[in-house]
Amino acid sequence: MAFFNPFTWWNGATLGTLIDSWRHGEQVGTDAQGHRYFRAKPNKRNPAARERRWVIYEGANDASRVPPEWHGWLHGRFDDIPESHLPPAKIWEVEYTPNATGTADAYRPQGALERGGKRVHARGDYESWTPDS
Repeated sequence: MAFFNPFTWWNGATLGTLIDSWRHGEQVGTDAQGHRYFRAKPNKRNPAARERRWVIYEGANDASRVPPEWHGWLHGRFDDIPESHLPPAKIWEVEYTPNATGTADAYRPQGALERGGKRVHARGDYESWTPDS
């Protein structure tokens, strides 16, 4: 079962974003996860406006799923499409993984309620603080 987030219930894009992408948007690329990236030039009424850039997520809307190179492009750090300027991958680099907080894949240490709430008891090297001492 997928994680339900009440603030992003639409998974992918709102109707307005889909219409805007179809009417004004130009798809410029897709990342490894299937997210589609768009841009729209300023319109005739406001030619001095900045170019608008947006993403339509494949699956759940979660900004942490946007890879760093596309994040930089979305925020206007550079103008060219990221794929044209990426250096070749190094052998020690790992695949990008999105933030798992709030999902079933999240890290849960020993003692977490989701793992039974039992933690290792303190050993003799621990001394609790008391206000009298």
